[in-house]
Amino acid sequence: MALAISVQGLRKTYGSVEAVRGVDFEVETGEVFGLLGPNGAGKTTTIEILEGYRPRSDGEVSVLGTDPSHPTRAWRERIGLVLQECQFDPLLQVGEILSLFASFYTDPLPVEEAARLVGLGDRLGVRSGKLSGGQRRRLDVAVALVSDPDLLFLDEPTTGFDPAARRDAWNMIEGLGSLGKTVLLTTHYMDEAQHLSDRVAILRGGEIVASGRPDQLSPDGEGSTVITFRLPSGVTADDARSHADAPLEVSGQLVSVRTDNAQRTLYRLTSWAEESGLELAGLEAHRPTLEDVFLELMGADGA
Repeated sequence: MALAISVQGLRKTYGSVEAVRGVDFEVETGEVFGLLGPNGAGKTTTIEILEGYRPRSDGEVSVLGTDPSHPTRAWRERIGLVLQECQFDPLLQVGEILSLFASFYTDPLPVEEAARLVGLGDRLGVRSGKLSGGQRRRLDVAVALVSDPDLLFLDEPTTGFDPAARRDAWNMIEGLGSLGKTVLLTTHYMDEAQHLSDRVAILRGGEIVASGRPDQLSPDGEGSTVITFRLPSGVTADDARSHADAPLEVSGQLVSVRTDNAQRTLYRLTSWAEESGLELAGLEAHRPTLEDVFLELMGADGA
């Protein structure tokens, strides 16, 4: 598949401080790519370089086939930006705001279509100051979409939203994929990144420390599954260990087994329990969530 973004050996220094240290990643056309990391990890610097608003110190960068350090008007019209916070005149109507921004481009979407794509088709005559928080965020995206861009940068799109508004925003972002748009997403909500992203890259200290599909990442890099259950009465931890084929840890009565072959490990444990007349209460098997991975990676250096 064609690449929308290609980053090789990206570096950015400020005096003696290296904010981005040899970052490599690619974003395929039509995918949602999550760029994650704590404050100070280098996300904002990286994104501003991709957007053409900050020069890089070294490395090769291509965004929609163009080096963003040499942007053209035609290239900028192919990119939509949704910043963390956008402020519009509260007295202007939704339709007026979209018409204003549409006038900046050579071949914009019809205002009615841009509003419809984000679920504001029936709000064109409503003043922006009367919109709910979720609706205002939809307006931010509509403004970014009105140029009919190929690539959108979404920076913390649901910060401060209530759960219902977040879900509405997720549905809207998912709908961008059906339009063939490529999305680069930043968020501090790991469940959001896991739900929306086709792939993610996690930054720490200016370097990518993990990347891939959210459901394939794990803290140990092995794609492992964790099996948990409560230790049956009268059974010792050594008894359980002798019937597991993977490392087993016991904390109080809670047993956890990390394995890269969940089916085989579960079969051995349940066969032992059946043959011994035991009940493995609370038996569960789950893969680490993206939040589990993120927290363990950040904890590796105390971040």
